[in-house]
Amino acid sequence: MTSAVVFAYHNVGVRCLSVLLSHGIDVRLVVTHQDNPNENIWFASVAELAQRHGIPVIMPVDPNLPEVVARVAALAPDFLFSFYYRQMLKRDMLLTASRGAYNMHGSLLPKYRGRVPVNWAIIHGETETGATLHAMTEKPDNGAIVIQRAVPIGIDDTAQEVFDRVTDAAAQALDAALPAVIAGSAPHFSQVLRQGGYFGGRKPEDGRIDFHWSAVRIHNFVRALTRPYPGAFADLHGRRIVLWRTRLASGGPLANGGPGAGASLLAADGAITLHCADGHALQVLEMEANGQALGAADFSAMFGGPLVDLA
Repeated sequence: MTSAVVFAYHNVGVRCLSVLLSHGIDVRLVVTHQDNPNENIWFASVAELAQRHGIPVIMPVDPNLPEVVARVAALAPDFLFSFYYRQMLKRDMLLTASRGAYNMHGSLLPKYRGRVPVNWAIIHGETETGATLHAMTEKPDNGAIVIQRAVPIGIDDTAQEVFDRVTDAAAQALDAALPAVIAGSAPHFSQVLRQGGYFGGRKPEDGRIDFHWSAVRIHNFVRALTRPYPGAFADLHGRRIVLWRTRLASGGPLANGGPGAGASLLAADGAITLHCADGHALQVLEMEANGQALGAADFSAMFGGPLVDLA
C-alpha cells in the first residue's frame, strides 16, 4: 500500500485529503495548523477529518524542526503531499519521502506563485484561475507541473465564490492525476517562471482603497477582499467605511465627470453611487461605517449630506 504524510489546511486540505483516502493511500500522519483566534475561521477542519479516520495529527509551530523531521522520517512515507499548508517545507523534510513530494496550489502556475493566489487573481482582474498539482522544491511553487484544472472568474465573482471553484478543481485534478503519480508515470512539465510572478501574503491593513483608482480596479479590489475576508476600506471624515459589494454601472463615462475629475460618493434616489476618478461609476450595494450597515438615508445623515468628495 502506498503511504504518505500530508501537510494540509483549509478547504483544499480537507477535499484533497479525502481524495487520498478514497484512493486507499495509507496516510500515516497529518500535519496541520492551530486555528488562529484572530482569524475568521470560515473553512473546514483538516484535523477533524483526520481524527475521524484515526490518523494521528500534529500542529507544530515549525514543520522543519529536527524533531518533526525525525518523526516524519521514522514513518518512511512514499510521498509527502501539501494541500494549502501555510509553511514551506525545507530540504530535510522533502527528503523524507522516498518517491516524491507534491503540492496543490490555487492558481494556474506559473501565475500567482506564493500566497493567497485567488485574491491576487481577482485584484488583477483575471478572467480565469485554477488549481495546479506540482512537485515541491525548496523554492515556493516553482516545481514541475503534473496537472492543472482551470476555472472561470466572472466580473462580479467574489473571492469565496472563486475559491470554492478552485477547491473543486483541486480535488478533481488530484483525483485524475493520483493513479499516475503512484505508478510513477505522471508527466512532469517544467514551469517557465518568467510567464508568471510571485505574490506575498495580504494583511487586513492592505485593504485600503485608493480613490484615484479606476472604477474597474476598485470593483475588483472590493470583490477580492469581501466577506469572509476583512474587506476593502477607507477612512472618511473620521469614520472607517468598508465597501462589501459593488457593481459596475452601465454606460460610458458620466456626463459630469471624466478622467481626473475626482471621486465622490453620492446618496440619491435610495441608492449610493461611487463616482470614480476615471469618470465611470460603481453602484455600492453594501457598505458600512464604523461597523454599522449604511443605506442611502443613513449615509446622508452620517456625513451631513448626500455628497462626499473623496479625491
